[in-house]
Amino acid sequence: MKTTLEILKEAKSVKSVLCSLSTENKNQALLKMADALIENAEYILEENAKDLEKAKGTISEVMLDRLALSKERIEGMAEGIRQVAQLPDPVGEILDTVIRPSGIVVQKTAVPMGVVAIIYESRPNVTSDAAALALKSGNVCVLRGGKEAFLSADAIVTAMRKGLKEIGLPENLINLVQDTTRQSANELMNAVGYVDLLIPRGGAGLIKAVTENAKVPCIQTGTGICHIYVDKKADYEKVLNIIENAKTSRPSVCNACEVVLLHESLADQVLPLLKERLCNIREAKGLQPVELRLDEKAIKIIDGTPASENDFDTEFLDYILAVKVVSSIDEAIEHIALHSTGHSEAIITENRENAYRFAMAVDSAAVYVNASTRFTDGGEFGLGCEMGISTQKLHARGPMGLKELTTYKYIIAGDGQIR
Repeated sequence: MKTTLEILKEAKSVKSVLCSLSTENKNQALLKMADALIENAEYILEENAKDLEKAKGTISEVMLDRLALSKERIEGMAEGIRQVAQLPDPVGEILDTVIRPSGIVVQKTAVPMGVVAIIYESRPNVTSDAAALALKSGNVCVLRGGKEAFLSADAIVTAMRKGLKEIGLPENLINLVQDTTRQSANELMNAVGYVDLLIPRGGAGLIKAVTENAKVPCIQTGTGICHIYVDKKADYEKVLNIIENAKTSRPSVCNACEVVLLHESLADQVLPLLKERLCNIREAKGLQPVELRLDEKAIKIIDGTPASENDFDTEFLDYILAVKVVSSIDEAIEHIALHSTGHSEAIITENRENAYRFAMAVDSAAVYVNASTRFTDGGEFGLGCEMGISTQKLHARGPMGLKELTTYKYIIAGDGQIR
């Protein structure tokens, strides 16, 4: 088994190989990687089944769903890689040109970061998404997945490396850390001179540990305490459809809604409808009902679990929804400012003025008007897939695609000028 340091040294050694590849070469490599996933799907599923078996009883059902692969999900991963191949190559793009009085031409030019390391948890699809985005943007990737998904990630990386080998490229343009203990995470955080950018992708504990302890540059990909505010001028059908989708379509992901803020003028009408849609109808269909955790105003209108103070600061990642009745759009905005993680928020309203006010006042990476928060995703934003969702403001914010994995340098052309 290679040590993390050995893997980092190998990754650094092939930076120049990837930097020199043409867009055509990179796209060819991506298509081969996608084909290799399909060709090796049976082996990937076998290894994933081993991960699932070991994880049963140790993680929740929704987290098992995150870990689980199927033929369809592998096909989706391959399609995500193909979509990245179709996107414009950001490397070499001239961002700005200035011709100085001396005659020198200064061009601000997009270039790869270099070696990008990603620490993530139990989502095998992150393995292929990260590798595809890194390669297309000219970066060597070092992947460090969670122990629950190690066999799955290893099988996926093995397949993609076969694709690279078929066209004569170094296998270690894509790397997987073999050590899944905390030690390897610490090594990546301290890999000054080897890692040019570190991206943590997972729960609050992981992100906090990385952003507080890393000595290498890192991106804060935030947890998702996502809010939906139902304004007093809201269409009831939109309210029910959007909240149901945002909460139940995939509750284990970071763009799922965790908190609903409901204007008091609608509470008597909307809360019973919401309970019927999220609880009673789902239970009648044999689906898991949503547990509603209600503030003191809401619980006077419908039955549910009394909300604790912590419920409005929790990323449940489960079929649980905190509900608060508010007196105005101002109270909703204030609540979001105090409790949001800066990920995704939404307003449901037919009032244009309130929609604009909410969109401008709420300081999150993605703000929706009359749409589900579940759209915060690289693929849905036209980025092919994503490396993560940044909740900070420097240098990337929101879903991170190809452009967010580049930096820039100044290339200056002259004809003998001296200063």
